[in-house]
Amino acid sequence: MTDDKDVLRDVWFGRIPTCFTLYQDEITEREAEPYYLLLPRISYLTLVTDKVKKHFQKVMRQEEVSEIWFEYEGTPLKWHYPIGLLFDLHASNTALPWSITVHFKNFPEKDLLHCHSKDVIEAHFMASIKEADALKHKSQVINEMQKKDHKQLWMGLQNDKFEQFWAINRKLMEYPPEDSGFRYIPFRIYQATTERPFIQKLFRPIASGGQMHTLGDLLKDVCPSAINHEDGEQKTQVMIHGIEPMLETPIQWLSEHMSYPDNFLHISIIPRPTD
Repeated sequence: MTDDKDVLRDVWFGRIPTCFTLYQDEITEREAEPYYLLLPRISYLTLVTDKVKKHFQKVMRQEEVSEIWFEYEGTPLKWHYPIGLLFDLHASNTALPWSITVHFKNFPEKDLLHCHSKDVIEAHFMASIKEADALKHKSQVINEMQKKDHKQLWMGLQNDKFEQFWAINRKLMEYPPEDSGFRYIPFRIYQATTERPFIQKLFRPIASGGQMHTLGDLLKDVCPSAINHEDGEQKTQVMIHGIEPMLETPIQWLSEHMSYPDNFLHISIIPRPTD
């Protein structure tokens, strides 16, 4: 049996081999070689792409360089979504390495938020953690932490330090023994086939009769189309961190072990590949 701590570690150290190429219409002084990176699933593009930026800026005419942004097959990639979620949602059924196009011009104002510094990412990240704790513990845990604890969560993520992050984050994953679980589960469900950003609502991990709610119960309640199919054939995949958890898995266990560092379960519903 896998130790639960191993699950946390495996989630943290998940990587996606990625090939970055410069968009062909960018004005360059010489041809740009592709750039390869192993991207951490749990991080954000704007946190881990400094090397990509440097690599391509070398060949750009400086007057052409503005804010960097990324797209995959015509879809601008939202920097405030974790990398693993972006991959699961847009590219999980394609061959690796993941092929991302780099842009320095024509920022898609309608599709993406601006991100001028890491402070913007930190603010977004901490806002998500606070929202998650409001759902789980009425904000009691995060409010009792000191500013240095908040900083340690952020630095742990930014510097890819598992122990540093989890020394603080474990407190956010605890609950009183008499409660059997969190107040509500922080989750967001994303559907690859819709324009709607995501589905989020209040959902308790324990049913009124005392039994544990499962991933299947959550989907049945919030997004039945993900699991109900008229001909009995499952047309979609339900993915978290690149795997399909069993629908019988208790949602409380998933929340404790498979949430992203922002403390949310980010669940992707994607079309099942046809043979």
